[in-house]
Amino acid sequence: MKRTCAMCPAELPIMARSHARTCSPRCRKALSRAKATALPVELTTRDRWVRRSETKVPLTTGAMPASSTNARTWSTYTDAAASSAGVGLGFVLSDVDDVVCIDLDHCLNPLTGRLAPWAAAILRDAGATYVEVSPSGDGLHIWGRADVRQGRRIRRPDGTAVEIYGTGRYIAMTGRRHGSCPSILADLSAVVSKLTQ
Repeated sequence: MKRTCAMCPAELPIMARSHARTCSPRCRKALSRAKATALPVELTTRDRWVRRSETKVPLTTGAMPASSTNARTWSTYTDAAASSAGVGLGFVLSDVDDVVCIDLDHCLNPLTGRLAPWAAAILRDAGATYVEVSPSGDGLHIWGRADVRQGRRIRRPDGTAVEIYGTGRYIAMTGRRHGSCPSILADLSAVVSKLTQ
């Protein structure tokens, strides 16, 4: 079974210890710093954390299947981060609050860091909010607040590939902050409205 680094999309060395989460000392140090500073308090204080498998299946901290609609399978951030189940963390979006995620697919060149023009425009509209690089390394997750009760998938001829979720889903987390974004959740209502027109 292939395991990937919790910090970058690289595969872990074949001889890596079973509890290893990163591919190198550099990634281990970066992951440690990311854990300490990146994630917004609005997310880490909610008991809606799961682990995730390599194939993005949500897992409990005990490595059993989790559900994005069953709160009994979720845990605290502290417990999820301490668990070695699966390959990483996930956060569950729920209708109990207005936390949302705008998922931008295939918009980031992992080698150069350049954004596709359509993604750069969305990021600019989102303003100062928490954004992290997706597990694939070529997408972004924009976190914020808005009233989203129905998930949306948007595909346009210019390459735009966006998914917007606010409930009944979990999002794979990396803690890999994009650029110098802040660790806060901004109001994304105007961005969501513009994307869904």
